[in-house]
Amino acid sequence: MAEVLVYVDHVDGAVRKPTLELLTLARRIGEPVAVHLGAGADAAAAALAEYGAVKVLTADAAEFADYLVAPKVDALQAAVEAVSPAAVLVPSSAEGKEIAARLAVRIGSGIITDAVDLEAGDEGPVATQSVFAASYSTKSRVTKGTPVITVKPNSAAPEAAPAAGTVEQLAVSFGEKSTGTKVVSRTPRESTGRPELTEAAIVVSGGRGVNGAENFSIIEALADSLGAAVGASRAAVDAGWYPHTNQVGQTGKSVSPQLYIAAGISGAIQHRAGMQTSKTIVAINKDAEAPIFDLVDYGVVGDLFEVVPQLTDEVKTRKG
Repeated sequence: MAEVLVYVDHVDGAVRKPTLELLTLARRIGEPVAVHLGAGADAAAAALAEYGAVKVLTADAAEFADYLVAPKVDALQAAVEAVSPAAVLVPSSAEGKEIAARLAVRIGSGIITDAVDLEAGDEGPVATQSVFAASYSTKSRVTKGTPVITVKPNSAAPEAAPAAGTVEQLAVSFGEKSTGTKVVSRTPRESTGRPELTEAAIVVSGGRGVNGAENFSIIEALADSLGAAVGASRAAVDAGWYPHTNQVGQTGKSVSPQLYIAAGISGAIQHRAGMQTSKTIVAINKDAEAPIFDLVDYGVVGDLFEVVPQLTDEVKTRKG
């Protein structure tokens, strides 16, 4: 069976959930070979093997941290040349999509971004995408070279399938252009203790109906009771009520959680484009004619200031 390269997204060897999803999807089209760059490969190898990695190619060099994405592209290119894979899978983060695009150019291959499903085909992997603000689903395949495919988080449930996970060193040489842009400083992001928005299984978002930054505490309370991430509509962000980093929509972040709760959000196409692929959608809005209700699985016509606190209390009660 052909091998499939999976780029590992990790923090010092702690493998992030989107990578486990990629390993699960990779098993549909071949044997997963994980590519772990940077420190922590020994710690990561066990988790990668548990979810199906037959091999773990690893390289650790200062260039991966000291420069922007190009050294990582050098490493993935070396892995492609060493393995001759059936495909290369990369998480659909901002960095992941840049790495994938650069790699596709380097190896002269086609690329598919933001896939939400993956299956084997007679002429290569077939990727499903949600397009035109998730109004349509398309199936595509790369017709030239080794397919490079980025996959959106929460597109598949990680499924364990223990494999050998043999760790092998990957020889990487860095080109002169790869070290042309250096990272000179970093500022750690303040942790809220909540899941990363694009990776969260549950997202609770607030919109114009929240009516002020001070009222977002209601949205946060519900999110915390559910172990969810907090999102915001463009209207709420533009008003300065919540940080831009939490914006869900066409000009913000795209999310695809198992559960999406929209409170006080009308459902304009700009917002729908960023959350329409969510598995279950619940809306709370006092306007019964709000466009969001055309999209939802469950809708509550009511004042969010009455409904959301009751929902939060009920969740806490049921959790004991």
